[in-house]
Amino acid sequence: MSDDPSAWPDIPLASWSATCETLHRWSQIVGKTRLALTPLVNHWWNVTLYVTPRGLATSAIPCASGSRCFEIVFDFLAHRLTIETSDDRSETLALAPISVKDFYAEFKERLRRLGIEVRIWTMPSEIENAVPFDRDTAHADYDPVYVQRFFQAMLQSDRVLKQFRARFLGKASPVHFFWGSFDLAVTRFSGRRAPPPKGSTPNVANRVMAEAYSHEVSSCGFWPGNGGYGRAAYYVYAYPEPAEYGKTKLRTADAFYDEGLGQFILPYDTVRRAADPDALLLGFLQETYAAAADLARWDRAALERPA
Repeated sequence: MSDDPSAWPDIPLASWSATCETLHRWSQIVGKTRLALTPLVNHWWNVTLYVTPRGLATSAIPCASGSRCFEIVFDFLAHRLTIETSDDRSETLALAPISVKDFYAEFKERLRRLGIEVRIWTMPSEIENAVPFDRDTAHADYDPVYVQRFFQAMLQSDRVLKQFRARFLGKASPVHFFWGSFDLAVTRFSGRRAPPPKGSTPNVANRVMAEAYSHEVSSCGFWPGNGGYGRAAYYVYAYPEPAEYGKTKLRTADAFYDEGLGQFILPYDTVRRAADPDALLLGFLQETYAAAADLARWDRAALERPA
């Protein structure tokens, strides 16, 4: 918990939605670079980004040659993208109002200067009516004030989600950032297999979703509300969703089950305005997880750390 109100800043999506859409696509360019050069890890954990003290980073990525590696960092304090290699070379790209097309071209040029060879699929994933990166001139906004506010909200969310993750002894994901859906997430697993999900996701193959949801999960996270939702929120869902899960009565103020999303939602504004944001958010995460685990009959005694 922090006594500093700026630790949980106001991030109304309407004030930076154009920037959010641009940044979403930039993050996909970086994420797809990691995807192209790393071996598959269960549930696509090899493609995610991680919160750092300055922004989001890939961690070490092997070069195609195998003799070097590199890391890509979105620095949201200095507002630059940095690519650093294991042979002590680096390139930077300013984060400023430029189109996705120009960002993609500049990014490829920086990789070329460092001798990094990679090919990515240029179609954005999980975005309706998407335009390939190399043709997208419509998304070109970058508001450094709101990007830094979003980053501060992610710092707080990352910290609390890691506390929540630490309570679980079973298989659990890292707290990591998925550039497809543009959200920070952590997932707990019961250990049981799950049926392949039905339905489709824009520009995502069914096999990708089958890998992501190959096992029974309770997942939670934070996202800024892009994709049509309209406001920043914390979410929790279970897959497969147990019968009656959405009817769970919650104690957390302002939390509710969104029928359209199939998720429990706690508005970010409710958390940031709370007297104790950490306690409120942890309580929401715990009660929604417990409902899913109980209804699906998880072996909670074996999976959870004693208080």
